[in-house]
Amino acid sequence: MVAGFALVACGGAPVAPVEKSTADYVNEAMTDFKALEKGGGASGQTWFDLAVKARMGRDYDIARQALIRAEKQEFSPVRIGLERARINAIAGKPDAAVRELQLLYSSGFTSVGVITDDPDINSLAGQENYDALVSSMSAQAYPCQDRPEFKAFDFWIGEWDVALANGTPAGTNSVKSAERGCVIIENWTSTTGGTGMSVNYLDKATDQWAQVWNAEGGSQINVRGGLTGEGMRLVGHIHYVGNDTTAPFRALFTLLPDGRVRQFFEQSNDDGETWVPWFEGFYTRKN
Repeated sequence: MVAGFALVACGGAPVAPVEKSTADYVNEAMTDFKALEKGGGASGQTWFDLAVKARMGRDYDIARQALIRAEKQEFSPVRIGLERARINAIAGKPDAAVRELQLLYSSGFTSVGVITDDPDINSLAGQENYDALVSSMSAQAYPCQDRPEFKAFDFWIGEWDVALANGTPAGTNSVKSAERGCVIIENWTSTTGGTGMSVNYLDKATDQWAQVWNAEGGSQINVRGGLTGEGMRLVGHIHYVGNDTTAPFRALFTLLPDGRVRQFFEQSNDDGETWVPWFEGFYTRKN
């Protein structure tokens, strides 16, 4: 065999291998099952492989029996459960398939992508109990994306043109949700070409929103807080790498009635006694 093709003796012309038919899989599965039963001592992996072969041949009885034997050999419960769900889905037993998936979920399995990416299992999509299970698993697997407390800063997400209070363009900002709603990433570019970025997230250990900013010029901002009547208020400090100085710092992001967002940063040079503006920008969504 060369690269998956047989070579004809006279002339060596490649001939594509013959695809196995369903009957071929059935015959092989039956033969293998009898041989394993007679020989004894087969591993869980061997029985599982036989179950897959039988399923491909649509001999679901042999497939189920092989899985029982794989289970007795303490083969992976997750792989067995998924294969049982797969078999039942193909065999037109959707409720039985969902029950297998529910058993996996009850045992702590939350890898919902494994299920939804499987074409046989996900053929159950649209069935009420399957859709409800996928929703529950998604909430466990990706806990940030649907919980309201993680959406408190979503008003800042978007593609923005940013101007100073007098209307002078200041730059553009791309603010995106990431990691299925657990993080907000900011990428700033000023009109002069300067750049900076921040990572924003709800720290569930403290229930505070945190922003960590770094810019190419060496300004590092670390602030924390939450929603107030004025907007997202974050307080902490700024550090300047260039001269190795640190100062109190605070930020306020406010959603305005017209849909714009006001960003107002202040710094204190006297340990918080007084505050001076550091940056004030007004965000307008790009068309």
